[in-house]
Amino acid sequence: MLKIGITGGIGSGKTTVCRLFEIMGVPVYYSDEVSKELLRSDAEVKAFVINAFGDTIIDQHGAVDRKKLAAIVFNNKFELDKLNAILHPAVALHFVNWLTKQTSDYILKETAILFESGAYKNLDQVIAVVAPLELKISRSIKRDGVSKDAILARIQNQLNDEEKIKRSSFVIYNDEAQLLMPQVLMIHQQLVNK
Repeated sequence: MLKIGITGGIGSGKTTVCRLFEIMGVPVYYSDEVSKELLRSDAEVKAFVINAFGDTIIDQHGAVDRKKLAAIVFNNKFELDKLNAILHPAVALHFVNWLTKQTSDYILKETAILFESGAYKNLDQVIAVVAPLELKISRSIKRDGVSKDAILARIQNQLNDEEKIKRSSFVIYNDEAQLLMPQVLMIHQQLVNK
């Protein structure tokens, strides 16, 4: 079974692209969603994060307030690295367990920081989903309800699209000028026929 990474910066539309692969029966592992779930439900991960960032990130229900945590980490690379050092190993272990249950020709592992985290090293190939900067910003503002400055701060912590394109086996342009499905189908056919 091929393990294919799929990555793209915030607002690139990688989740939309993943849903198209899922329609064709391809299992998708959503690293970012699993990371959020582990932060919410895994007592050990939660304890490590609270220990690293303090009680001020806990909401009135005893859960980690992701907005408060984001305000700390997305403006400070040292703090972001500290958070990633906790979350990435937990997600990697979860992925290995998930992988043992899959039976398709290939799977997709979705993550925004595939190259930055080093997760690409354990994958066979990578698909980059790219979009123009202004489109990424407008999508992110609409989806997350955060400011342009907050989006730009997150973009600063991610590898730029040009570098992602250089490091990837496939590129999907989600620029609203090119149709997504034909691009997805072409890649799907190449991966199934390997």
